[in-house]
Amino acid sequence: MPLRVRLLAVLTLVLLDVPLWAASPVPLWTRFEAQFASARPYENPLQDVQVEVEFTAPNAERRTAAAFWDGGQVWRVRFSPDQKGKWTYRTQSTPADDRGLNDQTGEFTCVAYTGQNPLYRHGALRLAENRRHLEHSDGAPFFWLSDTAWNGALKADARSWETYLGDRAAKGFTAIQFVMTQWLAAAGNADLRLAYLGRETISIDPAFFRWMDKRVDALNAHGLVAAPVLIWAAHWNKRTLDLNPGTSLPDDQIIVLARYLVARYGAHQVIWILAGDSDYRGERAERWRKIGRAVFGEHPTRLATMHPSGRTWVGDEFRHEPWYSFVGYQSGHGDSDEDFRWLTDGPPSQDWRAAPVLPIINLEPNYEGHRGYTRRKPFDAHAVRRAAYWSLLASPPAGVSYGAHGIWSWELSPEEPMNHAGTGVAPPWFEAMRLPGSTSMKHLKALFSSLDWWTLLPDQELVAEQPGVVSPQNFIAAAKSEDGNLALVYIPEGGRVTLKAEGINLPATAQWFDPATGLRSDAGEVRAGGKKSLDAHTEGDRVLILRHVGK
Repeated sequence: MPLRVRLLAVLTLVLLDVPLWAASPVPLWTRFEAQFASARPYENPLQDVQVEVEFTAPNAERRTAAAFWDGGQVWRVRFSPDQKGKWTYRTQSTPADDRGLNDQTGEFTCVAYTGQNPLYRHGALRLAENRRHLEHSDGAPFFWLSDTAWNGALKADARSWETYLGDRAAKGFTAIQFVMTQWLAAAGNADLRLAYLGRETISIDPAFFRWMDKRVDALNAHGLVAAPVLIWAAHWNKRTLDLNPGTSLPDDQIIVLARYLVARYGAHQVIWILAGDSDYRGERAERWRKIGRAVFGEHPTRLATMHPSGRTWVGDEFRHEPWYSFVGYQSGHGDSDEDFRWLTDGPPSQDWRAAPVLPIINLEPNYEGHRGYTRRKPFDAHAVRRAAYWSLLASPPAGVSYGAHGIWSWELSPEEPMNHAGTGVAPPWFEAMRLPGSTSMKHLKALFSSLDWWTLLPDQELVAEQPGVVSPQNFIAAAKSEDGNLALVYIPEGGRVTLKAEGINLPATAQWFDPATGLRSDAGEVRAGGKKSLDAHTEGDRVLILRHVGK
């Protein structure tokens, strides 16, 4: 292997927290990187040059990855190997007469990963066989617990980003959502650099992306999946349309920009969010279907979804697309009875039966500290828990996202977020990081990690008396495993719950779980014979866990 390639491999592996003695071989599921120098400069390399690299696996299968321009006359390719053994590669460029970019060859050896990072121990993410949740390549179920740090990767300095990621990893989060270019809430990064310039023909700033490289590297190093929005497309604020790439760039330039991002970060452990915060139904749906096909192709190597605006549902618009891996939705920041019913009785509770089956994940429920749209009061930790548990039990659980006012916008001092009037003054990120709702998410993750959560399906027939009919904020959500050996019931306001136990294998042990503290208490045993009534003896929310005796 040429010296310059070995040095780049060393740098990549240091960022991945891989021992230096393994610098020459590349551990499975991590990243190999090679650099190429063009024979001449180009006026706009993003638009004028395309470089593809074909990798040949030890078993002779072939993979293709796009190289990306990284300033001056430098191009790089990043690749995540999925087989142990010797890999070879060859470049092909347009224009073909550039001898520095075309027909360049090399090789590397992939070895087993021996560290503790779950992303590399278990491998890349994919749809599970039942298509209702995500799993790693070795079959280990992946529970999506994401934080929405939309501005975090743009505005956080390296030390602050490390502090934040350490906190989220310690609380059991598994992914972080963020925005990868300037958008309506951030006019560039903390160095005042923009991801791209221009409209009809854009150019990119490599220094901006070197900043972003460090943030994405840090995410994966903490065992967190990066979930970037490639193209923010919010249409609801007419004054800010020029700030979002999805509402200011023509489609061909959106595709150019998104392809660059995929080339640069596709070898990281990522899940793509193609577009953010718009209504993708009707004519908009066909536009984004075409963009998605152009960006990801027919055989994407990473999972992808969309992030719609609040209470819009796009499952039917995209579920047949080859690049669309799961139904992402946003129940949003409403606090009216209608908002509650949309989440508990609306599309999330109905669409999971549609074919082809896909996981369903709420990417933006009520944010802690954010003002509700109707009552104008900030959501507290209880409201955040309620939205999270409703989301997990309304559809077959695959995961849920959390958000905090001050984290999503990454405030450095108390301030209302940019172009988000009426949401309320947000605390600085280091205070918002410690809001109690994030600790509730830690307990939520611990609860689901203790169960075979991937076996659960919604089952409202378990609830004999549903207070949510009269008071939507008190809706009791229930789910059980197909074999009847496990059931979960979420009670938003404590008190008594009456169950129809016919669908549960009895006798079953009953246990109360406090989602605010993570503490459990015995609730006795449920035996055969009609309706079952259990009292949580509290006004706070509780989760009832039922397990068939002996299971």
